[in-house]
Amino acid sequence: MKTLNYRFGSLLFLVTVLLSFAIMPNSALAGKQMLWVTNSQGNDVHVIDVATGEVVRRVFVGPQPHGIAAPDDAHVVFIALEKFKVPAGELLWVDPQTYEIKHRLNIGPEPNQLACTPDGKWVYIPCKDGRYWVVDAENRTVVKKIVTGGRPHNTQASRNGKRMYLSPLGSPRRVMIVDVAAGHEVVGEIPFGNVVRPPALSADEKRHFQHIDGLIGFQVADISSRKVTHTVRHKVPADLQQKASRCHGLAIRPDQKEIWSCNVEHHIVHIHDITNPDYPEVAALLMIERVYWLCFSPDSKFAYISVRGANKICVVDCATKEVVKHIDVGDMPKRNLVIVLPD
Repeated sequence: MKTLNYRFGSLLFLVTVLLSFAIMPNSALAGKQMLWVTNSQGNDVHVIDVATGEVVRRVFVGPQPHGIAAPDDAHVVFIALEKFKVPAGELLWVDPQTYEIKHRLNIGPEPNQLACTPDGKWVYIPCKDGRYWVVDAENRTVVKKIVTGGRPHNTQASRNGKRMYLSPLGSPRRVMIVDVAAGHEVVGEIPFGNVVRPPALSADEKRHFQHIDGLIGFQVADISSRKVTHTVRHKVPADLQQKASRCHGLAIRPDQKEIWSCNVEHHIVHIHDITNPDYPEVAALLMIERVYWLCFSPDSKFAYISVRGANKICVVDCATKEVVKHIDVGDMPKRNLVIVLPD
């Protein structure tokens, strides 16, 4: 595996040791941290034990599972089904210990990436009807539908659970900020340079990172001023610059040191230092096919990249920036999430 422009090789012995260690089962963690992957063109979700890198379960949920979210204590996993052939989508409550579907709720058409508050009380689901559906997860009822204009697509919750950040596709070209406790009202907007795509939110809720159409990179906004402060462009190798691409999949490492960005058609994951005010690109990882989404282990040691073009999850060591494993999953994996099961 080569790192474009930065790392073209490493000592074979060192790599071998690192790879062996990375994929070695850790008995202390086995069965505790689980990577859930939605297979967006199938009817199932793959569950992978982070400690071993092995698939431990296929959960059959229904047609076209797309969005996924879970509260901090992982007492439930929320999954949204797009269900292309019928007019309504579904929100599922899945028990992560038994893999039993506890409840199903009809929601708007073709739901995409949802988010829940850290306590699991509220779930926001972007649907094709132009609304974000707000669900009281405890009472399992729809309490509000927020009209954003455009096509609701992605959602982020603040770490304290007080606000939701809504990123709809289309004409709005802005992110809406919702006050969760104040009746789920829109209290602010952040305009961006083009149609907004996947977002990422800093843990201190000071910066909002946003993919936008037409930019191989991302924009950074200061949340307090509601203004874009930086436009960050990825370094694309000369032999790929004539090939059209887009960015889809943006995530900040839990330790808040780097942001990783999926460059879909160029098959690259770009890595930027977010502790530096210039956001320099520190690595670029060439993938085996089209990439679409990513997440991290809670300790920031590993990244899990959905390689939708190959129906695999790519596991990357965050320190060495080396691929340690590819894991076979289902039909067109998209969203993914690591949960930590309670003791």
